[in-house]
Amino acid sequence: MDKTLLRVDGMSCEHCVKAVKTAVGALPGVKTVEVDLKKKTVDVEYDSAQSPLDKIKAEIADQGYEVVA
Repeated sequence: MDKTLLRVDGMSCEHCVKAVKTAVGALPGVKTVEVDLKKKTVDVEYDSAQSPLDKIKAEIADQGYEVVA
């Protein structure tokens, strides 16, 4: 399992948190998704063979948020 912490801009409410958690959590190989609205971070534990990091970042972008780091 791989683990990464992404900084995500554009999240402002609990709906944003739910949208990101639901979308990323539905990807194959994703074990956990933790969103910290105050810190604007998304912590993901995942199997990179099933869902590479680029795919996770793209899923967040598809929800309307910008992955900045």
